[in-house]
Amino acid sequence: MPIFIRMEKEIFLAAKILWNYHLMHQPLQPAECILALGSHDLRVADRAAELFHQNMAPLVIMSGGLGNLTKELWKEKEADLFAKRAVSLGVPEENILIENRSTNTGENIRFTRDLLASKGMDPESFILVQKPYMERRTFATFKKQWPGKGFSVTSPQISFEDYPSQEIPVERVINIMVGDLQRIIEYPAKGFQIPQEVPEAVMDAFHVLIRSGFDKHLIREDR
Repeated sequence: MPIFIRMEKEIFLAAKILWNYHLMHQPLQPAECILALGSHDLRVADRAAELFHQNMAPLVIMSGGLGNLTKELWKEKEADLFAKRAVSLGVPEENILIENRSTNTGENIRFTRDLLASKGMDPESFILVQKPYMERRTFATFKKQWPGKGFSVTSPQISFEDYPSQEIPVERVINIMVGDLQRIIEYPAKGFQIPQEVPEAVMDAFHVLIRSGFDKHLIREDR
């Protein structure tokens, strides 16, 4: 894991604790739809295409406009890029729906629901595909925003050590994991998500990382 050689052991271990907490490790069953939530990571689209070819669902929905991260990286909307990636991996265009207006996880779900309703569709089961370190928040958000549906959450099958890349550096990954944990803690009170238990060891790791300067993705009242 050469990318971590210069990282302090305490920071690495704290980041690994958060990574493992965010992962849900849910078993997957065939569903009516695969819903890929847009982001800066095209490997999410790769995972959606992989599941389609495994006959896990006949329909793939790509959801995402330009969010806080991607509006600075890309000119094309997340869902459109995800769809192109899936087509390049052999998913037929007629098996893909695109929702490209959403800018956050809640909108991914609400706007996808609206898109399906506009087509007279009301699926009962979903496989949600997200980045590994956003599985738990996606789970909690979907449960709140679209109750009554059967679903499971998955992500690209990549370890923490192998996940960072030149395009997605480890510092960004850790900042996002810290920010997402804060949202898991605070968003239920705002009505955005269902509550999730946060073990003491996870909270300790959270505070270690904030003290170490990984606070770039935190919600701040003055922003």
